[in-house]
Amino acid sequence: MCGIFGYIGSDNNAADKVFKGLIDIEYRGYDSWGVSYFQGNSFKTVKKTGFLPSIFNFPSSSISIGHTRWATHGGVTEINAHPHLSCDNKLVLVHNGIVENYRELKKELTNHKIKSETDSEIIIHLIEDQLQDKNLKDAVSEVFNKLEGLNAIVISDGKEIVVCKKGSPLVLGKTENGYVVASDPNAILPLTKKLIFLEDGDLFSLDAGLDPEFKEIDWQYTKADLDKFPHFMLKEIYEQPQVLYNQIQSLDAAREIAEEIKAAFGTYFVGCGSASYTCLLAEYAFSKISKKHINFSIGSEFDYKEDFLTNKSLLIAVSQSGETIDVVEPVAHAKKRGVKIVALTNTLGSTLYRMADIKHLLNAGPEKAVASTKAVIAMVANILLYAYSLAGKLDLGIKVIEDSAREIENIIKRQDEIKKLADKIYNVQHIFVLGRGISYPVALEATLKIKETSYIHAEGFASGELKHGCLALVDKGTPVIVFLPNDETKAAVLANAMEVKARGAFVIGVGFENNPVFDFFFEVKDVGASSVLPHIVFAQFLGYFLAIKLGLNPDKPRNLAKSVTVK
Repeated sequence: MCGIFGYIGSDNNAADKVFKGLIDIEYRGYDSWGVSYFQGNSFKTVKKTGFLPSIFNFPSSSISIGHTRWATHGGVTEINAHPHLSCDNKLVLVHNGIVENYRELKKELTNHKIKSETDSEIIIHLIEDQLQDKNLKDAVSEVFNKLEGLNAIVISDGKEIVVCKKGSPLVLGKTENGYVVASDPNAILPLTKKLIFLEDGDLFSLDAGLDPEFKEIDWQYTKADLDKFPHFMLKEIYEQPQVLYNQIQSLDAAREIAEEIKAAFGTYFVGCGSASYTCLLAEYAFSKISKKHINFSIGSEFDYKEDFLTNKSLLIAVSQSGETIDVVEPVAHAKKRGVKIVALTNTLGSTLYRMADIKHLLNAGPEKAVASTKAVIAMVANILLYAYSLAGKLDLGIKVIEDSAREIENIIKRQDEIKKLADKIYNVQHIFVLGRGISYPVALEATLKIKETSYIHAEGFASGELKHGCLALVDKGTPVIVFLPNDETKAAVLANAMEVKARGAFVIGVGFENNPVFDFFFEVKDVGASSVLPHIVFAQFLGYFLAIKLGLNPDKPRNLAKSVTVK
């Protein structure tokens, strides 16, 4: 969400560097973009709505700042797009975050014409006023300390670039010919591995006199290419069997975290979106596999549940990006209480990764599609491995993960069956998904994939809740997906399927055994507790094929971002 990239140095292709950097982080999600470059004695700016083109030619410049915007304050327009300029076009700014007190601050701007609807534009005018008796760095410091909320800003006067942050991520890089700043290290790694991760309250001036201590990072830049695939989402679905095999190559982290759970006085799993459903799944997995109680919370709600935390608590934060503010913020609060933090993330060097006492990388590789697939599969696999390790049954955990990888390979071969289902139900208004026990969070994840990719309204239910109100939603022809694992929920799930069938539903069974109640059946072999993994893959394919049938881009759903860095 909202990407930043800037360059200052001796190279004259600054704007081209910035444009390329924005492309490298466009997976974060955005609805407009802009690039400013210094030429002569002022900044020139290109701003557009929609997505970045593959090529754009910029004039020569040695200073440039760019931004990809995900709209918060103000609609998706060129005027609201970043960068924002001062009244004389000699100062340019990009901003990530939300200025919570922007209405009060706006009242101070009596001598400026505000062009946009954004909270971001007021920052540059406030700094402009401060420049009457301060240098740029001091002016930025003065204004930034007035901003309430979690924010990062990058501003230039054509001589230097000043950067500062609170909450929202920024990273600096030192190249042979200059300096770069970005909201994501992945954009900097093609240029340099000498990095500084800004901490909250840090303020730097990037110019010829900058000489802070850059750290050489031994990371590899991994570029995600489509190869033969039409979309990243499909490519990433195909990569999932190998992602699962990768999880069992090294089990030291699973053993370590299982021991931490065993020793803790209260363990809490926290995540948002798909990660939240994997955390909910952990409640069932630990109860079922290791007879251990753990707690789950949506990240944005955990702040309101933290009063009981102590220095004996364990918090396992789950996030693909490691930058999700609704996870990072409660983790920061928990750390102040002395809570031990485990980060389960796919992003080396992310804020969450750096905050954690124990760092567990998913190693799922870059994920470009906004709708998460292989990162989710890796999260679930590791949670299962934690539970099996805690139960002293890690060998069994390895076996079921291998079995589920092979079954996912089988589903990839049979994907045409799911495509035919999508072709049959693509024009419906509602889809409902039922699950019991460990399949309930799978039902929730399935509906999220359908909503994200196809924009069809979908809801997941614990199937026992049908008679408590949900059944009123089922009408003749309504598609209802029923997950049927070979476990203790089987009989009750089939009974619920019969209830919706009696109301005229089109019942879609997904599981190990067909039944006359199903109007459509997709077989998934029983692979024990890890049957949840191929069940999730069925839902990923269904969401993908629904999007394709409806003529939508499954990689870039409307209104959504890969990394959510604002509250």
